[in-house]
Amino acid sequence: MKPLFEDIGSKRGTNSYVAYRYATSAFPFLWHYHPEYELTLILEGSGERMVGDSHEYFFPGDLVLLGPGLPHTWVSEMASAAVVIQFAESFVAPILQFPECDRIRQLLARASQGLAFPATGSGKGDLMASIMRLPTARAANRITGLLDVLQLLAGTRAGVQTLASPYFQPAAGKKAEKRIAKVFQYIHQHSAETVSLREMAALINLSESAFCKFFRRTTGKTFSDYLSDIRIGHACHLLSESDDTISEIAYRSGFENLTYFNRVFLRKKGVRPREFRKGINGTPRINNWTGTDRQPYLHKK
Repeated sequence: MKPLFEDIGSKRGTNSYVAYRYATSAFPFLWHYHPEYELTLILEGSGERMVGDSHEYFFPGDLVLLGPGLPHTWVSEMASAAVVIQFAESFVAPILQFPECDRIRQLLARASQGLAFPATGSGKGDLMASIMRLPTARAANRITGLLDVLQLLAGTRAGVQTLASPYFQPAAGKKAEKRIAKVFQYIHQHSAETVSLREMAALINLSESAFCKFFRRTTGKTFSDYLSDIRIGHACHLLSESDDTISEIAYRSGFENLTYFNRVFLRKKGVRPREFRKGINGTPRINNWTGTDRQPYLHKK
């Protein structure tokens, strides 16, 4: 399965860009890309978000801006909803030539690797409400409304996270795209199990050494490091959402050795699993976003 090309232009109709609310019983794994920028605000549901070589868990309030051509997918096993805004480079290019839009131009340049915005902060409620109004905005309000949103995003400095690593490059050619997508999908489905290098190499008909070079060239990471990222992300989800013991969570995340799990977790997150869980206890998280700041949710890396 290669990253699918999504034809957004045909959805735009007579509008200058696409803006809609999307609700579903679950987000399926759909590794895809498109030449448009995309701003996605999660309203309901939680699950996994993959952008380039980034793999993290998402929750209500998750807000991400993606640049053109960046492969991505959201995956959930529960009812989920989002507001999705998609706009072409040709739409914003005439506007970005003006000096008043310097910060927006810089924002969109940074979005080439994907940007995740912080969960809380001054003006967060206004930003969310502005995004939620875009699908129903009419006439010139659609244009000014999107510009206002981009300006608010451009003004957000603290807590903005770059998603895909600087080493990530979309796989060149259909064969390479098909191979890396097949690898990503398999890892997504089997990360809690024993996943050997030999098994992964055979999956795409490469020798182990050739697979290692291919994976490193495509993602900028070693296969073992990428697998650890996914397992630690799953562990963070379990630490925040379950009452399982640390050893149970280590096992459920794919680690057979608790000592090794603690060491990898500390290296990846800067704290030990117990400290991570202690730090999130008592922090409220909303289940349904209403456009207000009455309850901040916890953004997890």
